[in-house]
Amino acid sequence: MSEVDRPGSGPDLSVSFAGLRMKNPVIAASGTFGYGREYAGLVEAGALGGIATKGLTLEPRGGNGGERLHETPAGLLNSIGLENPGISAFIEGELPALRLLGTTVFANLSGGSLEGYEEGAALLDAAEGVDAIELNISCPNVKQGGMGFGLDPEVAAEVTRRVRARTRKPLVVKLSPNAPDLVGVARACVEAGAEALSLVNTFKALAIDVERGRPVFDNVTAGLSGPAIRPLALRLVWEVAGAVEVPVIGLGGIATARDALEFLMAGAVAVQVGTATFADPNAMRDIISGIRDFMATRGFAAVSELVGLARRKYRSQL
Repeated sequence: MSEVDRPGSGPDLSVSFAGLRMKNPVIAASGTFGYGREYAGLVEAGALGGIATKGLTLEPRGGNGGERLHETPAGLLNSIGLENPGISAFIEGELPALRLLGTTVFANLSGGSLEGYEEGAALLDAAEGVDAIELNISCPNVKQGGMGFGLDPEVAAEVTRRVRARTRKPLVVKLSPNAPDLVGVARACVEAGAEALSLVNTFKALAIDVERGRPVFDNVTAGLSGPAIRPLALRLVWEVAGAVEVPVIGLGGIATARDALEFLMAGAVAVQVGTATFADPNAMRDIISGIRDFMATRGFAAVSELVGLARRKYRSQL
C-alpha cells in the first residue's frame, strides 16, 4: 500500500463520481499509457486513481502512416490514429492484466460509425474489469463526410444516446476543443445520458517541414497536446463545469501538481495526465504527492474541498 492510500496518512485524496470511487483524482489519459503494461517497471500503476485505455474500436486498426509525432517548443503534435487490436482482442489479451493493477479502468471507446460505437459499447458492457466507458466523440463520422461526431451538438447527442442504451456502466463523454460551441455539445451529451464529461482532447494543429517544403504529417493536421494548451483547456473546463450538472474531468497540458490544482479549483472533480508522462514517467506520482502536500499544508481534509474553489471565491466577490 502506497503512502497516499494508507489510512490516517494525511488528507483524503479519494474521489467519487458517476458511481465510481477512485483512490485519488489522477487518471492516466487515453493514448498516453497504453493498456497499463507498457509502463510496467516504470510506474506504480496501482497508485493511480485510474487508467484510460488507448482508444478502442470495434475492428482492429493499424493507425496512420508517415510521421506520427512531432515536438513543438511547448508541446507535442501527434498523428497516431486509432491504432488498436480491436475491442474483442483487448478484452481477451489486455484486460486480464489491466484488472490486476488495482485501479479504476476507463475503456476509451472510439469509432467511425454509430453502429460501430453501439456494438463496441455492448462488448465493453459485458467485459468484467471495465469500470467505466470513456466515449471519444472526436472521431470522424465516416458516413457523414468525415466530420467529427463531437463537433455538432445534435450528432454528439445521438452517439451518446446510442451508447447509453447499450451499456449499464458509468458513461463519461470525452469532448473535443475543436467544437465551435463546446458548451452546447456538453449540454447535449448530458441530456442524452452522459454521467460525466472529460475535456479536452487535443487541439487541431499543423507543422511544416521547411527542409522538405511540405507538411510534417501525411494527414496535414495533427493533435496538439502538452503545456501549450493548458490555459486554453483550463478555460474550457471552467466554462463547461459552470454549464452542466454532471462531474467534469479536466485534462490538457497538466504536468505538475499546481497544474492539476488549477483544474480542480476550476471545477474538475479529477484530472487526466498524458503528454507529461512521456517526458517523466513519474509525473503522475509526483502530481499525486504534490496535491497531498498542498492539502496537508493548507488544511484541506478532502479533495472535494478543492473542487470549484476558485469558482466559489469568484462568485463571493461579485
